[in-house]
Amino acid sequence: MSEGVKLLLYFAGATATSLAFAPLAIAVLRKLKAGQTVLGYVTQHEHKSGTPTMGGIIFLLPVLVFSLVEMTAFSLVAMALTFGYAVLGFLDDFIKIRFARNLGLKPYQKIIGQLGLAAIAAYFAYASPHIGTTLFLPLGGGNGEMSWGIIPFVILVFIATTNSVNLTDGLDGLAGFTSLGAFLCYSLLFYLTYADAAARGDVAYAEQIGSLAAFCVAVMGGLAGYLVFNSNPARVMMGDTGSLGLGAAVACAAVFSRTELLLPVVGIMFVWSSISVIMQVSVFKLTSKRVFLMSPFHHHLEMKGWSEARVCTLYLVLTLVAGALTIVLARAV
Repeated sequence: MSEGVKLLLYFAGATATSLAFAPLAIAVLRKLKAGQTVLGYVTQHEHKSGTPTMGGIIFLLPVLVFSLVEMTAFSLVAMALTFGYAVLGFLDDFIKIRFARNLGLKPYQKIIGQLGLAAIAAYFAYASPHIGTTLFLPLGGGNGEMSWGIIPFVILVFIATTNSVNLTDGLDGLAGFTSLGAFLCYSLLFYLTYADAAARGDVAYAEQIGSLAAFCVAVMGGLAGYLVFNSNPARVMMGDTGSLGLGAAVACAAVFSRTELLLPVVGIMFVWSSISVIMQVSVFKLTSKRVFLMSPFHHHLEMKGWSEARVCTLYLVLTLVAGALTIVLARAV
């Protein structure tokens, strides 16, 4: 079986698994009264209070299944880190639900957990013969040597990415559709990289990067099934269980392929979510004025009269355009 056919089968299998598992997961979450508590200042979403949350388990299940099928260092570590961040998000969600409040884990508790998992990812990258201490430089720039600096750099990538994806999860389907576009780009890029490695006879690397493509396809398929139930009006929300796990999956794709410098391109809408919050907070503290009606930026668009579906479409389209540019930057010689 060719690698391309295998990836298509993985996508179909992951989508089918997600679609089949979603109704059961939603029913169980409803029975457990695992309802979302909407932040008090997001008044336009008050009607969503009580919608089942922690729905990230729906698209994480296929990731577990197909990572175990691949059984390589890349797929297993990526899966473990994704689930590690998902467990951290689950604890945050559980506290919110258990005590019916907006805040779950305290900020220092969450950042300690994120740093610990990011440190594990950094050590794996540093020690891996297929990743090591170099970065891929776009536009045929070769490799950039970072030596021990790769460790704090990878930690920064994981912290920034997981929190940026978490900030983007503010509208029905927004984080899911945006991530779907990003993982489509990664899947295509890694398939092409696999083909190159196989053609030059680098069997070991081809196996690893091929399994990373399979990991991305599994995430993409899981999201495709999940979005059937998460699109506006959402029947389930991913919660921090999903958004932190999803952010970790994005970070793994970038770090394991040494394409961290391209992450701000393919993840442009995640980056913009964080930048819009930083701009809003900084300017308000300095001038007591607001740059946006509300941050992150998707709430600004919503308050300008955009529907949630329209915002999701914009974010998906921009991510697909950025993804195409990412592939060009990665493949240019």
